[in-house]
Amino acid sequence: MPPKTIDFVKMSGAGNDFLVLESPKGAALKKLATAMCDRTNGIGADGLLVLGPSRKAAYRMRIINADGSEAEMCGNGARCLAAYIARYKKKGHAPFTMETLAGIIDAEADNERARVRLSPPAGYRPDIPILINKRPVTVHFIDTGVPHIVIYVDTLKNIDVNRIAPAFRYHKKFMPRGTNVNFVEQLKPGLVAIRTYERGVEAETKACGTGSVAAALVTYLKTHPDPKHVAKARMDVLTQSGEVLKVIFDVTDGQVENVHLKGSAHFIAQGQFFI
Repeated sequence: MPPKTIDFVKMSGAGNDFLVLESPKGAALKKLATAMCDRTNGIGADGLLVLGPSRKAAYRMRIINADGSEAEMCGNGARCLAAYIARYKKKGHAPFTMETLAGIIDAEADNERARVRLSPPAGYRPDIPILINKRPVTVHFIDTGVPHIVIYVDTLKNIDVNRIAPAFRYHKKFMPRGTNVNFVEQLKPGLVAIRTYERGVEAETKACGTGSVAAALVTYLKTHPDPKHVAKARMDVLTQSGEVLKVIFDVTDGQVENVHLKGSAHFIAQGQFFI
């Protein structure tokens, strides 16, 4: 009897890699994610993107992390799924909507470039003092669909992300959800570099879309302390993969809205996974 298989497409958004599946009926997604995303015994990826029908939008996106947990939102994943939909489903560049646990987002893609408009950021709290290994550290919190903290550093390349980040990731200040952890260096006005430890992957990834948005928004708000009305403000974010993601947004009455994330969404491979 031949083994049961499931079709997949592997994609990468600025170095964040994903396996795209279409509504695998009856599949235990947690077990499937941990098996497929395993980089030694599986295909290898930061997570699964599960495309399905929606009653609220044109499509529904579920994000299952490599550890089997489900994420509310993933910016690079949303861009990859947008490119997948544009290529295999709707055959065109017109914008469409996707339902996520963080709300309904707009998306569009042209070949291997994709843009998503994220749900409005929430919960911005700058200058939070916490203790890490009995040392005081100042962090800045914002929810860009998932929780993020931003920590500014002088020399990003010297940070041992996988060793340092877990103490922030599981800090009692951010429980029970925990938080993604972003180390950020401002290179010049309008450009920051970032390294991100992702919740659910439980390791540093080469890029994080919602983390890049978090770094961009926090940096803009800290360097523009009293913005009232700004249209199409922009910050560029240099990821660990070397790609620059573009974050574009409006500020209305001091509140950030209409946040767009732009960047690559590459098709890498397609195949069948033996279950």
